[in-house]
Amino acid sequence: MKEYIEQNRERFLEELFSLLRIPSVSAKPEHKQDMYLCAETLAHLLLEAGADEAGVCDTAGHPVVFGQKIIDPKARTVLVYGHYDVQPVEPLDKWTHDPFDPEVRDGAIRGRGANDDKGQLFMHIKAFEYLLQSGKLRHNVKFLFEGEEEISSPSLPAWIKAHKKLLKADLCLVSDTTMLGEDIPSINCGMRGLSYLEIKVTGPNKDLHSGHFGGTVANPIQVLCEMVASLLGEDGRVAVPGFYDKVVELSKADRKLLGKAPFDPKEYKEFLGVRALRGEKGYTPLERVGIRPCLDVCGIWGGYTGPGAKTVLPSEAHAKISMRLVPNQRSAEITRLVARHLRKIAPKYVTVEVTECEGGDGFLIPISSSAYQAASRAIAEVYGVEPVPARGGGSIAILAEIQKILGIDPLLMGFGLERDTIHSPNESYLLKQFFGGMESIAKFYEYWQ
Repeated sequence: MKEYIEQNRERFLEELFSLLRIPSVSAKPEHKQDMYLCAETLAHLLLEAGADEAGVCDTAGHPVVFGQKIIDPKARTVLVYGHYDVQPVEPLDKWTHDPFDPEVRDGAIRGRGANDDKGQLFMHIKAFEYLLQSGKLRHNVKFLFEGEEEISSPSLPAWIKAHKKLLKADLCLVSDTTMLGEDIPSINCGMRGLSYLEIKVTGPNKDLHSGHFGGTVANPIQVLCEMVASLLGEDGRVAVPGFYDKVVELSKADRKLLGKAPFDPKEYKEFLGVRALRGEKGYTPLERVGIRPCLDVCGIWGGYTGPGAKTVLPSEAHAKISMRLVPNQRSAEITRLVARHLRKIAPKYVTVEVTECEGGDGFLIPISSSAYQAASRAIAEVYGVEPVPARGGGSIAILAEIQKILGIDPLLMGFGLERDTIHSPNESYLLKQFFGGMESIAKFYEYWQ
């Protein structure tokens, strides 16, 4: 495929840029029309690449793009999953350029969605185009691109259930994850689940003068901080009774296999700009983000935060908390468990409300499967190094639903890197990974019998 990439390099980039220019931010209602525009653009690109059919399908939320090419009803079928929605771009002042005016600079595509996930899903369209044009396509291929992954895919499970026959396949192929490094290829064999809560702590019925009432009326911000701090113990474990009841401890052999991934703690800390790492005792940094659950405060606010001083004892304080879960932990169960615990530990001098937000389960796939082995062979041939099996620390909640509803395993051939700063300002995607991903995907189809 190298020659095909070189011949079509500029066209590929311009087609990708046509997607990156669309601000398809699923979390913001004002971008509803942009979501449809992006979906329609993707459907057009699928048809141009050679799909038999491709179109935009309504859901209860943002639209789904479905397309397919049936070579032989008896042949194996690959369902390619991806998402065209992107994260909000704030804070804008941290970007070095317009996030929706993509560019190539310093060997990388730059712009919101360059990696997550427009750049990565686009690789599948072009690999498919190459296989079709070269007469090498031996599999049926179906494409399912959604517009709600960044808000936990609330509408997609129902759509999948209603279209099970249409989506019937033997494998779900996904590129929405990262490799350990550009010289350390890896394949994710599992991802963590997610539970998400919002906490509201209310004290007095209005903001108070901190001089007149401070020291006698409970400050909701301080109470909230105390509650949140109590959720983690000194050993780095989540201090909620029952939280670890269903966590499966990995065997020494499995931990040794995952430990093959190279890791330089000094380089890691320098990249993050921190002097030390913190986490659950008894586990390595890579294990903490792959095989262990965790709890983090994602946002906390209350009181006066403007310029200058305002001596106020606030009426309310708020926090958002995420919990990353490992297989066997169920998102709904953990959400209820932690919400119940927060209500239980709430002191009498405040009122605590807990809102249960989005979430999803994690999953595992066997590295002994023929699909995993084909992916490993393909990546090894392109990168010159056998990929390492890894566990993803993030969550793609819908993949566990696809696994349950359609009865097929996901295969995660992700080509992003930590340096790409997805979800943050200045998102990018190395051209080396972009084109290497296309080549690897094309070879996967060749090797998966």
